[in-house]
Amino acid sequence: MPSVRNQTIMQASPQRRPWRRPAPALCAAVLCTLVPAALAASRATAQPPEPPQSESQLLEVLRSDAAEAEKAITCKRLAVVGSAASVGDLAKLLSNERLASWARIPLEAIPGPEADAALREAVATLSGRQLVGVINSIGARGDAAAVSMLAERLSAADTDVAAAAAAALGKIGTAEAAAALSGGLAAALSGGLPASLHDDLAEACVVCAEKRFGAGQAAEAVALYDAVRTAAVSDQRRAEATRGAILARGRDGLPLLIETLRSPSPRLARMGLFTARELGRGARPDAAVAEAVDLALIEELRAGAAGVAAAGGAAGGVSLDRAVLVADVLAERGGSGARPAVQQALLGAAAAGPKPLRLAAIDAVGRSGNADALTPLLAIAADPDAGYAVAARGAIAALPAGAVDEALRGRLATAAPRELPLLVGVVGDRRIPATSELVGLVKHADESVRAAAVEALGQVVDLENLGVLVAEAVEAKSEAAAAAARKALVTASIRMPDRDACVERLVAGLASAPAEAKVVLLDTIGEVGGSRALAVMRRAAGSGEERLDDAATRLLGKWMTADAAPVLLELSKADSPSKFRTRALRGYLRIARQFDMPPPERAAMCREALAVAQDDVDRTAILEILKRYPAPATLKVAEEAAALPGLAEEAGQAVEEIRGKLPKRG
Repeated sequence: MPSVRNQTIMQASPQRRPWRRPAPALCAAVLCTLVPAALAASRATAQPPEPPQSESQLLEVLRSDAAEAEKAITCKRLAVVGSAASVGDLAKLLSNERLASWARIPLEAIPGPEADAALREAVATLSGRQLVGVINSIGARGDAAAVSMLAERLSAADTDVAAAAAAALGKIGTAEAAAALSGGLAAALSGGLPASLHDDLAEACVVCAEKRFGAGQAAEAVALYDAVRTAAVSDQRRAEATRGAILARGRDGLPLLIETLRSPSPRLARMGLFTARELGRGARPDAAVAEAVDLALIEELRAGAAGVAAAGGAAGGVSLDRAVLVADVLAERGGSGARPAVQQALLGAAAAGPKPLRLAAIDAVGRSGNADALTPLLAIAADPDAGYAVAARGAIAALPAGAVDEALRGRLATAAPRELPLLVGVVGDRRIPATSELVGLVKHADESVRAAAVEALGQVVDLENLGVLVAEAVEAKSEAAAAAARKALVTASIRMPDRDACVERLVAGLASAPAEAKVVLLDTIGEVGGSRALAVMRRAAGSGEERLDDAATRLLGKWMTADAAPVLLELSKADSPSKFRTRALRGYLRIARQFDMPPPERAAMCREALAVAQDDVDRTAILEILKRYPAPATLKVAEEAAALPGLAEEAGQAVEEIRGKLPKRG
């Protein structure tokens, strides 16, 4: 059974943590502090000798007068190559406060009974920090022969030792370890052990119970879990034990699950929901248990929908907020194929009841429902309450493809006009490729149907039929219809995979479009972007039509690629036919200022801009760009600017500022 805690669950409290086995990073830090002189000497050596690799060579280092830092690294290497032959030498280091943690690394890794025996023997000779470390290693090795010895340490005067013994027993996880922990917890709660150990023992019991359950001993696991969940320990320990007790009981754990879901303790209630997500599923699937859990959760959902208890909850009842969470759990358990009973229960909660629960149930249906949920959701989507309508459309959009899409396309052909706007909107939400059906509705007699069809086409239309939206954007009779068509056209255009081909379709509508519509098409072309779109903008800016010139230079001024720079520079020159030369120059300067490029390229752009700039504001902007990107190339341009009429003083200041930012030459 998966653990609900992370791998450090058996760590001691912060006050006792220093007595635990040091982390590798801490060990490395200790090593560095042991022999700074040796490290300094090592750094001074150009070619340090290769470290010995065989077990016998490593043992020679341990038996020598080598520095402790070298012995520490040797211990680490023995974790890879060590055998029973290394155990005796490593055991001698367990009493060394600086090397004990390093010696335990290989002792935990070396297989065979010799390492187990050495660690057990060390327990009788050590105390304090070294004893805690050895007990931790015994737990890491899962030495069942150490259970009785560890059980005796549960009553040790040193609470760090007692806590370590409990943690080790939990990791060993045998029936004898379970009995020792159960007795230790009972003794602690009766006053026989310090209160500070209560949670340590409870944690160890939970870990041990998981081991027993994993070994197929569900009854032993339940006994341990129950001992913890009914004890006067922290809510967290009780919650962990309750979860384990429910899972270990299987189907018989349903009453406890319901009790936990309704617990006045928020922590326990959340743990109940967490447990319900996996009961009967996951690593231990059981169809009968899964169905029973679903039915139990359905009852909780219905109780919440019926208002068994007010929001906030009363003991023994189902609060509204927890019923909302139950809907979420049911959806998660069902995935994309909920049981029919679950779907019906969620649809029932979605149709009537408290609004928060209705909205949660609607969302849950979308996440776990199938085609059978389509009709009820469409009914909710027609609700005059916008909150329900939006939620239902979102749920329909989330339903799996296939049968749902086919059902919606079939309804388009037979639906009454009043139903069409919603159906068409849902087709667009789901991006169903129903282009032919939607194109046929663009000229529908009902204005709301026409509007819905145009909007949906923005989501689904292909390149071949893009002209339908172009025509709607150009020929719309009302401002509202024109705005909707233009929005749909932009949405469709930026979806097209071939940008240049899309631009060609848009350009085809420019010739016959009225002036205002041409601007709309230019705006759309600007949204699409690409090399073909840039060429269209260049022609429009020099077309001689002021409105097109205005639109094209405006769009070029916010172009998102640097290839617009030459076009903007050309438009900003004095002989340009454009009436918006200043705007073009400032768009050019925006690229020079904001885009990433090599310094010589940026400097060249600034030099070109200085040649055409007539306004002092623009000249100052060019100098600011040069100062913002100090480099030899930009410095040279600033020096050239100092020779221009009216710029000597300002450009001279820029030169000095750029020089100050450049690295000094040796």
